[in-house]
Amino acid sequence: MEAPTLTGLLNRISAEFPSRRAISVSGKFDLTYSRLLELVERAASRLVSSGINAGDVVALTFPNTVEFVIMFLAVIRARATAAPLNPAYTAEEFEFYLSDSESKLLLTSQEGNGSAQDAASKLNIPHVTASLSKADDAELSLSLTQNQSRSDLAAKLVNDPSDVALFLHTSGTTSRPKGVPLTQHNLAASVQNIKSVYKLTESDSTVVVLPLFHVHGLIAGLLSSLCAGAAVALPAAGRFSASTFWADMLNYNATWYTAVPTIHQIILDRHSNKPEPHPKLRFVRSCSASLAPIILGRLEEAFGAPVLEAYAMTEASHLMSSNPLPADGPHKPGSVGKPVGQEMSILNEKGEIQKAEVPGEVCIRGPNVTKGYKNNPTANTTAFEFGWFHTGDLGFFDSDGYLHLVGRIKELINRGGEKISPIEVDAVLLSHPDVAQAVAFGVPDDKYGEEINCAVIAREGSEIDEEEVLRFCKKNLASFKVPKKVFVTDSLPKTATGKILRRLVAEHFVSQK
Repeated sequence: MEAPTLTGLLNRISAEFPSRRAISVSGKFDLTYSRLLELVERAASRLVSSGINAGDVVALTFPNTVEFVIMFLAVIRARATAAPLNPAYTAEEFEFYLSDSESKLLLTSQEGNGSAQDAASKLNIPHVTASLSKADDAELSLSLTQNQSRSDLAAKLVNDPSDVALFLHTSGTTSRPKGVPLTQHNLAASVQNIKSVYKLTESDSTVVVLPLFHVHGLIAGLLSSLCAGAAVALPAAGRFSASTFWADMLNYNATWYTAVPTIHQIILDRHSNKPEPHPKLRFVRSCSASLAPIILGRLEEAFGAPVLEAYAMTEASHLMSSNPLPADGPHKPGSVGKPVGQEMSILNEKGEIQKAEVPGEVCIRGPNVTKGYKNNPTANTTAFEFGWFHTGDLGFFDSDGYLHLVGRIKELINRGGEKISPIEVDAVLLSHPDVAQAVAFGVPDDKYGEEINCAVIAREGSEIDEEEVLRFCKKNLASFKVPKKVFVTDSLPKTATGKILRRLVAEHFVSQK
């Protein structure tokens, strides 16, 4: 049987559920599956007639809008490669990403993006805007010069499983971001894995809270829903807003949502200060960073739904492992669950598979995994050693086959030969009743090589000082794991997706010493 494509899965769903709601913009309008696909086909034809060929890279920089959804799907339908970019980048960053991806076209909203346009202009990349009329018979306008384009050109195109559909960069936790090409087959395999583990169907509905220029929001929130015939609502503001979140979830009868731990904490803190009505949820999903068991417990208590922690990365087209729904087995706080739709092993430095409870590097292989980084043979040699993709994460399987992550190999703190997991220290810090957010990190030390520091944010209405944090840590951690210095702060440096990168936090606070 031929490998599936993302486009093929969407076409099948559209034929099965033509009149079901596919996409809504909160409080504004809805698009059915048949209307969404019509708009995608027309936009793809416009791109083809404007000279976009199979394999060309098209950069997109939008807020979380329906125009982004249509144009993303249109680009891959045209057999081109979509390269979504964070609208908050500087002109220099846009120049790097547009150049590294070899983009042939820049797509933005009608409002445009000055920094992206400046970078595109410098690189002689044409800029096109997309806007959808908000009437019932919504039409998409593209600022392309030719008007006589035929609306059926895309119909002649056959999407191939090997077409590179998505081009993203890693978040660069350790080095310059690496370009990750993902094929139609990679994306189709990933959305099928996500659908199967969470049993997503046409009865489901979600509100997208994460940016669509990142795999978590794009693949887990948007594409998996669309490939299940489920409904997706986009916040009216084009981004997550804690003040409208539950109103949107109620309005669209949401059955689940997925977010990063920082957003879960924002939702939780708001709920504890001002509880709001919420729909009955099948589950809540957490991914992209470690969720402390104490936060998981608070979420379950507050919203009456199982909180399923998952493990994912760009190179795996997002999902690698997840805790199961209650009907399929227990979900374990502190674990990222079992592998989903791919092989996963724990390898030592010689490439030997480790037994349960023995830590090593988490390695994967499967149809969702990228074939390799773009133009980076050195990184590929290291990443694909022994016939497995190496995640760079240290972890172990327990006796039930659940994966527990110890941390990024390069983020483990080596204090005088003792390897300390910052995730373990984070979990203790977050279990303090007056701590809202916390992150532990390593800093250079003359005596031990590395020493532990941490930064904490107090819970709203609480006060906490370094002395109290240290007292609590000494009570709950082995002495060598107790932070040497505590920074009490109002904010932590985060990536655009709300991920806290230890390297950035360390740089930020070490420079203040």
